Amino acid sequence: MKKTKRMVLLSLLTSIALVIYVIEAQIPVILPGIKLGLANAISLLALIIMGPKEALIIMFLRTLLGTFLGGNMSSFLYSISGGILSNVIMIILYTKFKESFSLWSISIVGAIFHNIGQLFVASLVVQDFKVYFYLPILMISAIAAGYFIGLVTNFLSKHLEKIPFLKEIS
Repeated sequence: MKKTKRMVLLSLLTSIALVIYVIEAQIPVILPGIKLGLANAISLLALIIMGPKEALIIMFLRTLLGTFLGGNMSSFLYSISGGILSNVIMIILYTKFKESFSLWSISIVGAIFHNIGQLFVASLVVQDFKVYFYLPILMISAIAAGYFIGLVTNFLSKHLEKIPFLKEIS
């Protein structure tokens, strides 16, 4: 029964992340590559309440299904590269250094590495590393977005701790 409950929770979190991802994709952006990334709060939450493997699964499925619903192959490449890099970094920070780093600081570092991963793919696509001139602007947005996502995730995790169902499957 524990496996079934974990699968249900994984499916629910993936669905929530996908809905947020698709809705956020419809919001016009001021500058290319800059958006809040609210769906990342679900991946970070999954890391806290379920574990690293589940966080990566949610990020991958959200990106893949989101591409099918409203993206294209280039958006998939940018999203998956940033998502994998940021999630791996957040997993390392959370599993090895959670006593030293707050959740919002882990989220900020994840947002920064998400942008770095996307810029790396962009530099490969255009075959020019000059795209990194955009990095300072992306870092400012990553700090703001990462801080907000960290606060949201912290709020969610504190309130979800009270649910007996989650204690049972952890």
